[in-house]
Amino acid sequence: MANYYDILGVSKNASASEIKAAYRKQALKWHPDRNKSSEATAKFKEVNKAFEVLTDPKKKEMYDQYGESAFERGGFGGAGPQNYQYREGPFTYTYTTSGGESPFEGFDFGGFSDPFEIFEQFFGFQSPFSGGHRRQQRREVYEINLTFDEAVHGVKKETVIKGDRKTIKIPAGVDSGTRIRFSEFDLQVRVKPHPYFKRERQDIYLEKEISYPLAVLGGVIEVPTIDNQVKLKVRSGTKSGTTVRLRGQGIPYPSSSRRGDQYVILKIKVPERVSSKEKKLLDELEKELS
Repeated sequence: MANYYDILGVSKNASASEIKAAYRKQALKWHPDRNKSSEATAKFKEVNKAFEVLTDPKKKEMYDQYGESAFERGGFGGAGPQNYQYREGPFTYTYTTSGGESPFEGFDFGGFSDPFEIFEQFFGFQSPFSGGHRRQQRREVYEINLTFDEAVHGVKKETVIKGDRKTIKIPAGVDSGTRIRFSEFDLQVRVKPHPYFKRERQDIYLEKEISYPLAVLGGVIEVPTIDNQVKLKVRSGTKSGTTVRLRGQGIPYPSSSRRGDQYVILKIKVPERVSSKEKKLLDELEKELS
């Protein structure tokens, strides 16, 4: 099968405007309401898949690195993205996760969208051709705002949708952009940033300041994780920018017992002002080290 760049007829270095222009041409050419050939529907779906991937920076990055295997069930010998579904009360949840030691572990591709919906969003109207392609009714999408803690630990929310009060269970580990499919609607997640934790997929990054004497002599400090405080050993001679990995202290993967890691970046704190006594001690230390 031709790759996504060949499907649209663009180079790998094509600009966003070039990709959009190529999509316009190919989508109109292969739309089933206009093209009555037996291959039109399959070609139209391929064109829309290619457009959806190449116009999404994250998906494009993964495609450029791993190819179409990044988006197929069971890619890399069963290590690619997998769909998991279970029911919780009246709701059905569907998640896309990775298995084994896949290089895309924790990356939420969200599956592919309805090609006719992409077409309508791009052109701003339904099929411009006579007859109109029959398709399923578009699913309604609602947005929910979560705090950082709610997203990483999971939460139950009471909400009203179409006049009906519903209890919605959000699994631990979701992130901004995660889309949860219920039986009657989809839920788009938006997560508020944390004041000092920085998130990258399921991993957590934390900058921690330490004193110069501690960096030189070593010692033990306490650092926060998403669950509690843990003790961290600082080795003697630690340099500013040293990163320490706390395995398994990151964010859970949805519908999985696995967790990401936390990385603590040690920064040596340099005081803006020093007393005369401190200055004298630093001068003596400099002489000893020179």
